[in-house]
Amino acid sequence: MQDNLQVNMDEFLPLRDVVFNTLRRAILTGELKPGERLMEIHLANRLGVSRTPIREAIRKLELEGLVTMIPRRGAEVAQITEKSLQDVLEVRRALDALSVELACDRISEEALTALGSACEAFAMATKTKDTKKMAEADVALHDIIVRAADNSRLVSLVNNLSEQMYRYRFEYLKDASAHGQLIEEHRVIYESIRKKDKKTAAETAKLHIDNQEQSIMKQLRLEKDKNLTKHSL
Repeated sequence: MQDNLQVNMDEFLPLRDVVFNTLRRAILTGELKPGERLMEIHLANRLGVSRTPIREAIRKLELEGLVTMIPRRGAEVAQITEKSLQDVLEVRRALDALSVELACDRISEEALTALGSACEAFAMATKTKDTKKMAEADVALHDIIVRAADNSRLVSLVNNLSEQMYRYRFEYLKDASAHGQLIEEHRVIYESIRKKDKKTAAETAKLHIDNQEQSIMKQLRLEKDKNLTKHSL
C-alpha cells in the first residue's frame, strides 16, 4: 500500500462515495497496482474510516471491472490483461477516428485554438516527467476533439470507456521513449482537423491508438516474464 493514499473529503458526497472515488483514483493512477490485495482492515486504518464504506467501495469497483475477487485471497486490484486492453482499444480506435472526422466539419475557431493550446500543454507536461500531469493534459486534449464532434451519443460512448482508458493511458505514459511520438501524433491530428483533412486525421487517430496498444502489450509481456522469473527462483 502506498503511503500517500489519502481520502479526499467532499462535504457534498456520502462517505461511501468519497471512499469509492479515492480507491478508484488510486487504481486508475497506479497507486494501487494490479494484483495488489485490498484488505478491508488495512484500508480502513489507512483512510481513517470504518470497514463498511470500504466493503461497499470494493463491491462497486468489482462491478466496474477494476477489482476481482480471488477465492481464499479476497479482493485484488484487477490485472490489465491483453484481452481487456484489446477490447477497450478496439472500440476507442473506432470512436476516436469518428471524432476527428466529425471535428473536421464541426469544430469552431474557438475550439480549434483550444486544441492547439492543448497540444502545447501536453508537450510541456512531458517535460515534467509527472505521469499524472501528462495524463490530465492528454485527457483534456482528446476531450476537446470529442466535444468538437458535436454528437452527444458519441460523447456518452467515449465517457463510458474513459475510466479504463485512463488506466491504460497511465501505463503508456510511463514509457518516456513514446513521448516524442505522442507529441508528433497530436500535432498531425491538430493540423489535419485545421485543414479539414478527414483521411489523415482518421488514419493518425487510429495509429495513435495502435501505438498505445503495442507499447502497453510490450510492457504487459515484460512484466509477465519478470513475474515468471521471480517465481521460478
